[in-house]
Amino acid sequence: MQVENNRVVRFHYTLSVPGGTQIESSRGGTPMAALWGVGGLIPGVERALAGRSAGDSFEVEVAPQDGYGERQPELVQRVPKKYFRDAARLKPGMVTELGTRQGPRAVTVLKVGLSVVDVDGNHPLAGRTLNFAIEVVDVREATAEEIAHGHVHGEGGVHH
Repeated sequence: MQVENNRVVRFHYTLSVPGGTQIESSRGGTPMAALWGVGGLIPGVERALAGRSAGDSFEVEVAPQDGYGERQPELVQRVPKKYFRDAARLKPGMVTELGTRQGPRAVTVLKVGLSVVDVDGNHPLAGRTLNFAIEVVDVREATAEEIAHGHVHGEGGVHH
């Protein structure tokens, strides 16, 4: 069975950046599970999985625009401390949540001042080329409930 719309694909991956620095891997753990074709994966990985079958192993290089997007300089901002729940605990490099008009957003703390915090709202991998080594574990038809909910249930997916 091949990866296509309304099918669940489970796969192991290792993510690295040019130069070989490994960022994360599912190896040694539960494979990632995704309902293919609903946008639950970054576009470059989703396209690379199209038509693949259980047992396929491959590598794919994903450009920033097909990954987490280009860096947006305007997402680096100085925000008054009063907008953070635990401002006293913030340290550079920490990821915290900031309330915005569009809802909560994860931001990385860059610098903590006396009354303000410099944050970066870009995804940590924005603007970077990503290298994925992928092994397809299995492919199955999605259940009607998974299709209706737009995500995988059970192992590697959402547990309601």
